[in-house]
Amino acid sequence: MTAPRRRITLFESFNFAIEGILHTLRTQRNMRIHLVLAVGVLVAAVALNVDRFELIALILAIGFVLLAEMVNTAIESAVDLATTSFDPMAKLAKDIAAGAVLISSVVAAAVGYLVFSGKIAKPSSRYLEKIRDAPLELTLVALGVTVLVVLGLKAWTGRGTPLRGGLPSGHAAIAFAGWMAATYVLHGSEHRFLVSTVTLVMALLVAQTRVEAGVHSVVEVAAGGLVGALVTLLVFQALS
Repeated sequence: MTAPRRRITLFESFNFAIEGILHTLRTQRNMRIHLVLAVGVLVAAVALNVDRFELIALILAIGFVLLAEMVNTAIESAVDLATTSFDPMAKLAKDIAAGAVLISSVVAAAVGYLVFSGKIAKPSSRYLEKIRDAPLELTLVALGVTVLVVLGLKAWTGRGTPLRGGLPSGHAAIAFAGWMAATYVLHGSEHRFLVSTVTLVMALLVAQTRVEAGVHSVVEVAAGGLVGALVTLLVFQALS
């Protein structure tokens, strides 16, 4: 006759829950990314003095994303434990769980945009209106100068090739140069903030793909983004 199982105390329940959160953070890259973004969003919310209901919406959106990521991790672990070979149903279960994370992330991004767009758009418009209108030709000039600066830095550091690897990342530099140029060229447009936000997200995705592909390190990508944005900013300010 087996002995009855000891009841788990309330303290042990909390401890197990925290262990689950820590395990997810240690093993899941996306969970760490979500957490960093969540901290950034909350800091921005405090800095921009959002009201109580906007803060509640942000907290709920963040909570849903983190919850979906943890449920996704739990489902993946359970499926991996139950199957030792490829199973279409196991793949489907993982895909559905990943889809839940995607939906929650898109909703959170929409909530963040609705909360922050009005608070950021006005100050950024006042800043950009201080700079004179810049012709579209400056975009080509800025991109060209960015490419030359990237090639010069790669030659100076002696790392990588013109199109692959090395410091800084040329792809990230071009992507962030395009973001900065789009922000300036659309001066006066009512859709400037939206387009600028979209191009920034695209630039970040380009940078992420270079890191995930193993072509560049995070430092190389960050350096490329900084070079592209600063060179374009200087070109537009100097020549506009």
